[in-house]
Amino acid sequence: MLPDSVLSEVHLTEADFLKVSQLVYDHCGINLHDGKKELVRARLAKRLRKGNFKTFSDYIDYVLRDSSGVEFSLLIDSLSTNLTSFYRENQHFDFLKSNLLPELKKKKEAKGSRKIRAWSAGCSSGEEPYTLAITLLDALEYETDWDVKVLASDISTTILDKAKTGIYEAKRVDPVPAALRHKYMKISHQYGEKYYQVGEKLKSTVIFRYVNLMADWPIGGPIDFIFCRNVMIYFDKPTQQRLVERFYNILDTGGMLFTGHSESLTGINHKFKYVRPTIYAKL
Repeated sequence: MLPDSVLSEVHLTEADFLKVSQLVYDHCGINLHDGKKELVRARLAKRLRKGNFKTFSDYIDYVLRDSSGVEFSLLIDSLSTNLTSFYRENQHFDFLKSNLLPELKKKKEAKGSRKIRAWSAGCSSGEEPYTLAITLLDALEYETDWDVKVLASDISTTILDKAKTGIYEAKRVDPVPAALRHKYMKISHQYGEKYYQVGEKLKSTVIFRYVNLMADWPIGGPIDFIFCRNVMIYFDKPTQQRLVERFYNILDTGGMLFTGHSESLTGINHKFKYVRPTIYAKL
């Protein structure tokens, strides 16, 4: 394994950066512009260290030769950003509970349906889909015949494996109200540290899947609402356009798309109706 002192001197050439950028863009639509060059160098340096590669060019050649696709998947994992938290952008969960869910229940009951289907697209380490599951299950606490499922997808297989365990340091669970922690999670201790593990009710509600948003989706439909937050900021406008169109097509009539606080559909041709900042409805 190469020492850090050697890796710190390894230069990521413009040609290598462009090659990596094109590979990532073609595969999953992430736009690694020039401002991301140092991030790419730092993230991939770990892969060089692991494989004893002396240059980025050697590493890229290895990735392209690896017919198993394992190292390419690890490259994508390395460059994926996985910042998340429970109840992040809490106004979305308030809207879901107070506005969307009551209307959704009325519509479903009128059709004789008791199914609710949601999608957390870009779920990272699982805090978002578990928060969605808590919000839905708690709102339907006294109506146990509802069939609720939250699809949680990401392009990083490493982060999905972490999400599936449902184990979080106590400080990461602080945003979850104490009563809901008690109801849906279990306390555990590891190496003297306090952790929370999501309970079976949440685990049976959230389904984790690898999904590349730029490829075919192993998803039927229709979906009642989609959370795709702080994901599209990594895509260029044409890629955002294609993704928004696909989200629209898979949503049920009246379904909603939630985006991140720094994202909007401005500059994108779409059929969604603006509801409020970062919330859009399919009519």
